[in-house]
Amino acid sequence: MANYSTTTTQNSIQGLIKSLETRRVNTLTELCRIERVAAECEDEQDMIAFQQPMTDAWRHYVTSNQLLIELRGLTPNYPFNGDVVTDALSLVQHDPESNRSWNLAYLCLCKIRDAGLIPTHAQIDSWRPEMWGGRSPSHEEADQLSACFVYEWAQAVESMLQHWVIPPTCY
Repeated sequence: MANYSTTTTQNSIQGLIKSLETRRVNTLTELCRIERVAAECEDEQDMIAFQQPMTDAWRHYVTSNQLLIELRGLTPNYPFNGDVVTDALSLVQHDPESNRSWNLAYLCLCKIRDAGLIPTHAQIDSWRPEMWGGRSPSHEEADQLSACFVYEWAQAVESMLQHWVIPPTCY
């Protein structure tokens, strides 16, 4: 019976790895589910087998704009600014500490939260004339809109970060 269980587990792990490699999985929820399976692997060979496909899947999730799409899904009133994700990705790529995790999405979300990207971009966006029908806003109007951006965008980032009880690190 133990042999059947080992074979079933191995087939399941290979199926998950194949789903990562073929990009059949590209949502935060599903990638996190697979990441938890990878983190719970008892066999070192299985852990090693997951590393590159998991790293590649998270990179694809971010660079294919799926991270941005999901953030925008959480910000219906004030659509998340794509420049925030682009800047976070650049910061992560230039951060020597970025090798501490295979999870590019997690690292980008942490940079967004910790590097002050939301308030910076919210302030910039709140002054854009296109936000005001082509006119220039008053300081009070721009500050009020900026606060709305900050609130909704920060809530979205925090909501996504709740998928990880423990920060994903290299296994």
